[in-house]
Amino acid sequence: MRASIPRQPWYRILYVQVLLAVLAGILVGVFFPETGRSLKPLGDGFIKLVKMLIAPIVFCTVVHGIASMADLKKLGRIGGKTILYFEVVSTLALIIGLTVVNLMKPGVGLNLDLTALDPKLSQAYAQKAHALSAVDFVLNLIPDTLFGAFVSGDLLQVLFVAVLVAFAISFLGERGRPLLHGIEYALQIFFGIMQIVVKVAPVGAFGAMAFTIGSYGVGALNHLLALMAGFYLTAGLFVFVVLGLIARACGFSIFRFLNHIKEELLLVLGTSSSETALPGMILKMRQLGCSGSTVGLVIPTGYSFNLDGTNIYMAMAAVFLAQATNTPLDLSHQISLLLVAMITSKGASGVTGAGFVTLAATLVAVPGVPIESLALLVGLDRFMSECRALTNLIGNGVATVVISRWENEVSKAALNENLKNPLVLPDRI
Repeated sequence: MRASIPRQPWYRILYVQVLLAVLAGILVGVFFPETGRSLKPLGDGFIKLVKMLIAPIVFCTVVHGIASMADLKKLGRIGGKTILYFEVVSTLALIIGLTVVNLMKPGVGLNLDLTALDPKLSQAYAQKAHALSAVDFVLNLIPDTLFGAFVSGDLLQVLFVAVLVAFAISFLGERGRPLLHGIEYALQIFFGIMQIVVKVAPVGAFGAMAFTIGSYGVGALNHLLALMAGFYLTAGLFVFVVLGLIARACGFSIFRFLNHIKEELLLVLGTSSSETALPGMILKMRQLGCSGSTVGLVIPTGYSFNLDGTNIYMAMAAVFLAQATNTPLDLSHQISLLLVAMITSKGASGVTGAGFVTLAATLVAVPGVPIESLALLVGLDRFMSECRALTNLIGNGVATVVISRWENEVSKAALNENLKNPLVLPDRI
């Protein structure tokens, strides 16, 4: 169903408002740093509003997607393709990160003096990293109570409960249809709340950016700028070359796709959190013609298992710290680092500062690089997290469209038409 959408005045378009708010936040942070630091509650408040809705939206989306799929063979097929795609592309991101950091060598010559660093800055992350064992990770999938996952906000626990509920509804057959309809209506309510919350996104983006620039300053990065520039360059190459080629192979342009999700990208840029864009991404993927079942499986799962930006960051940061501390890492050590990072990148899902925690977990598992050197990156991490979140978001969106194309849910012609003129979704899911 396609309908004409009336043009809005430019100042009422959300992505324009968010962009202007980000620019205003940068200016306040640069010229009035004290004021910028005091605006932190604006960003924190908006992120809390969005996180409040993530668990119920993911739960309803996953339950509806699985329970409405009558063919369980199709469910297994889509799940298998999704995991395979995630592992291949995530590993490719790690390899690219390792290659670029070895070519650029941003940490060589830094000759870091560990005694000059505050060990307390990295101690908390190291303690979290030690807790990320394989057994703890599996046990952490199971919430203490059925509703405990919604209280903790752990996305993997929400996924676990949602899958169980979805299969339970499927096994009920026709008796489960009323429950499925109820979940449809509940999801519409949560998206309605999200439409209200997203109107204050410019305020949240303004506060978050003003705090970041006011606290750390643009000029306080010094020699770490080489690592940051290398990371942004590598992430850009991954998005436009790797994901661009994948998109082209599936019949669509990565540039048109980025234009389609520009509101979500600016939201992530302002808040440094890809979670703030999750509800919007679910809607945007459905507007492209991807089925609700595929979107319900791929998008939430990708937030835990398809962290391309985090993988690039971990590979580059770990080798950078080795270079900065003059720690030799030969090919065998870097292969070990690659294998460990493939696991640890999944282990910190739902943990505050996940990108930094996964880096700590990787260093703990691959002895050699001093864990104390993490303190060098604490101040820089806030600037890196924006690029990590943007790359993760784009990677998950592309994955959803690719899986949907593999399943022949949307044709090449329909997909490109929807990229130009997005579908107006009906009231019912």
